Amino acid sequence: MNPDDIKIRDIKPLLEVPDHSLYFFIGVIIVSLLVLAGVFYLAFKWMKTKNRLNLRRNTYKKLLHVDLSDSKKAAYEITRYGLVFKDDSPRNEEMYFNLIARLERYKYKKDVGPFEYEERSYLELYKGMIDV
Repeated sequence: MNPDDIKIRDIKPLLEVPDHSLYFFIGVIIVSLLVLAGVFYLAFKWMKTKNRLNLRRNTYKKLLHVDLSDSKKAAYEITRYGLVFKDDSPRNEEMYFNLIARLERYKYKKDVGPFEYEERSYLELYKGMIDV
């Protein structure tokens, strides 16, 4: 057999194989980052809500334990602590402004008398309306 008689098959050129693994990898990274960002967002939102509720609970405790013997100081404290719960409902807002209007005569004066029964009853009613 002569080497020239052997049929030689041509070597075919290299074929390009479509490779999408880079795109899949980038897609997995993007989806993972989105999920991670969502988890961080939900954790941040939960912590913010948790702190807000603690603030409301602590303010409510302070409002419950306002010393009414010093009416001037108590009027200022009730005004400050009651403001946190004013926006809970329109009824709370109306009650808050009504209470503040009644406490005005105990503020901005050098000497004031003790709280009257009416102011104490309005304060107790406002405390009862608050949901913590």
